[in-house]
Amino acid sequence: MNMDEQKASDPLSEEGAGSGPAAGDSNTSAAGVNTADAAAEVAGVDTANADGEPTRLYSGIQPTGDIHIGNYLGAVANWAKLIPRYDCIYCVVDYHAITIEYDPDTMRDAILDTATMGMACGLDPDHCTFFVQSHVSETMELAWIFSTCTAIGALERMTQFKDKAAQHKQNINAGLFTYPVLQAADILGVKADGVPVGDDQSQHLELTREIARRFNHLYGPVFPDAKTLYSPAPRIMGLDGQGKMSKSQGNYIAMKDRSDTVRKKLSTAYTDPNRLRRSDPGNPDICNIFTLHKSFSSPDEVATIDAECRSAGIGCVDCKKKLGASMETAMTPIQDKYEDLTRRPDDVRDALAAGADRVRTLTSETMTEVRQSLGLR
Repeated sequence: MNMDEQKASDPLSEEGAGSGPAAGDSNTSAAGVNTADAAAEVAGVDTANADGEPTRLYSGIQPTGDIHIGNYLGAVANWAKLIPRYDCIYCVVDYHAITIEYDPDTMRDAILDTATMGMACGLDPDHCTFFVQSHVSETMELAWIFSTCTAIGALERMTQFKDKAAQHKQNINAGLFTYPVLQAADILGVKADGVPVGDDQSQHLELTREIARRFNHLYGPVFPDAKTLYSPAPRIMGLDGQGKMSKSQGNYIAMKDRSDTVRKKLSTAYTDPNRLRRSDPGNPDICNIFTLHKSFSSPDEVATIDAECRSAGIGCVDCKKKLGASMETAMTPIQDKYEDLTRRPDDVRDALAAGADRVRTLTSETMTEVRQSLGLR
């Protein structure tokens, strides 16, 4: 079974300490570590349970606009499903968000709105830890320390930096460059040993592991090897068919969008490019509308759409109408919960503050170990 098949079949496909060195480098990792030496001398601190599964998970979402269905299906819905099985820590990563141009006048509202929608989508603060990144300053101290353990060449190889630099040519800043170092501090500050992410973050997670190994090699065993837990959801493409669904590209359906707006956006959405006439048979395997059906519609309806699309028994217009109805059924309870929480912003803020208190305690304990290992105190 190849890697793609493994990820599709296992909702928690893991990639961990056994991952190989960076591409094109036989003994040196993405973080500039000699893996043959470091892995042999100092493995990550083992925090897994008896079955080898992680025990504490960490992941975050940026407050850079509406949470859309790509965010929901690819990340947040999966995070919610993991809560009963793990000690889950989720974060609104506002410090990461300021690495690109933004409006300071609207950032506070954006942070609160992202947290509110996250809670409505299932990140229940009574059953997981949910907080705002900037509320725990100890993480920034750890990021500075990690920057002394990270090779510049490793950061230069990060494909996300190259992509972001191309998108924001007028604002290629040091924070954007060192983004993965702060991400490593987010994860390792709470000693998370598992991170649920999509494929696009796997390179950053490998760097996180290498930073942990480098620190452990130099100063003693403090940090675990954080496993990558891949989401079972497929990558959701944008409505325009041009790459993944993205806030910055405007090709998305927001979780806030009510049924009329959803249907309007779906009406112009890209489908099978080879299906030019209603009578042409389609190929649902390459149609983003069918991908969304698999996430929002019942198994029986998915099977029916699959068969009828291939035989031209249903056209794209009717297929989109059926999807709109399925999305309304799935999204309305979330939207109702969101609207209820927007009427109780103090409750949301209190929950975030409680989450930050817990994360601050965890990260402070880690920093005590770190400072002692560094010989600073």
